[in-house]
Amino acid sequence: MFSNIPWVLAASLFGATLLIYFPYIFVVVGRVQAGFDVAAPRALFPKLPPFAQRAVWAHENSFETFMPFAAAVLLTLITHVETPTVAIASLSFVIARLLYSVFYIVNVPIGRSLMFGVSTAATITLFLQSLTALS
Repeated sequence: MFSNIPWVLAASLFGATLLIYFPYIFVVVGRVQAGFDVAAPRALFPKLPPFAQRAVWAHENSFETFMPFAAAVLLTLITHVETPTVAIASLSFVIARLLYSVFYIVNVPIGRSLMFGVSTAATITLFLQSLTALS
């Protein structure tokens, strides 16, 4: 099923990079609704609709989770771990992060928390697979 694991890892890394900016679409919509001021963009935050405020937080959290995921993917590529588990973990991260942002923006806290857990577990799985290959 996963015949080209390095490609899956690279595509997952690219997808995760794009997903950092997915919530920002909703931030822009909120800024337009609130009357965006180019001179003071951060001062607008308290005036944003709640969905746009949550989108800002989802956007910021995406940066925080991307760094360990990127490190895990790169370590997996360096150690040449090419197992279905690695492919599933990397794809699971991307799907979970997309759902995380959606759940955050529409205000489903339990869904958001579960997707955070899935994405964290996926990152840990990648690290463990690489460390196992090194030992």
